[in-house]
Amino acid sequence: MIRAYTSNNKEELLILLRLNTPQYFDVSEEADFIEYLDHRLEDYFVVEEDGQIIGSGGINYFPESKLARISWDVVHPDFQGKGVGKRLMLHRIEHIRKNPAIDFIVVRTTQRVYPFYEKMGFKLEKTEKDFWAKGFDLYQMRKILKR
Repeated sequence: MIRAYTSNNKEELLILLRLNTPQYFDVSEEADFIEYLDHRLEDYFVVEEDGQIIGSGGINYFPESKLARISWDVVHPDFQGKGVGKRLMLHRIEHIRKNPAIDFIVVRTTQRVYPFYEKMGFKLEKTEKDFWAKGFDLYQMRKILKR
């Protein structure tokens, strides 16, 4: 089940992030995630199975640039490779398509997971070494929405 995030989910999401650190996130990024959840959140969704949150991911909007940005994708390690991230991404793409002001979706990720976004139709725009933290390079990718 995919549903909207509520602030009651925050601690469970921090646990999810920690389970993915240091493989997919640097320890320094937890403070950024907290800042995001507390102050930068626009649309954020959680994936729940049997009452447990097993994934989450958000969307931020930049209508002046006609784009939406995928933000803070996190999937429980036990559920990676089982379609959770794909379902969550397809849910957000459909959610974004409902907004006529948005023509593009951007994701800023790392070299560790960019192949997932390639499979979802995103194209690499640029890279920047050690952008997020040492050993965590920026891979900025874009998807054009076909209406």
